[in-house]
Amino acid sequence: MAKKIKAVVKLNLPAGSATPGPPAGPALGQHGAPIMDFINQYNERTKEQKGDIIPVIVTVYEDRSFDFITKLPPVSALIKKKLGLQKGSEKTKREKVGKLTMAQVAEIAQGKMADLNTKDLEAAKRTIIGTATSMGVEITG
Repeated sequence: MAKKIKAVVKLNLPAGSATPGPPAGPALGQHGAPIMDFINQYNERTKEQKGDIIPVIVTVYEDRSFDFITKLPPVSALIKKKLGLQKGSEKTKREKVGKLTMAQVAEIAQGKMADLNTKDLEAAKRTIIGTATSMGVEITG
């Protein structure tokens, strides 16, 4: 018999260095999940990606056990990493914080393809361009 699902929790946590404090602790604790078990398993699974923010979907069951799936870093995090930025522009129309080439856009799109709801590279590139534009990043080439 399948286990009964109590909650599905989505979090963005630092790879390999998540802690039982917020946001993970309170989010999982309220559903009775064993927080340290999750933190240890998550950090072990993501230690190769240290420095990235990795989205995770945690399914908590009635018997307090859990499963989780890790995703790829958010597009904005990939763009910031590629350009070495701390954050996007606060005035995106007037203040540009960097430039992405179409080759870099394609590279990010191919890497993120598994998490995007498209199999079309052109559509994936448009998603990346939209995120970049909203961060104040110029697209060249």
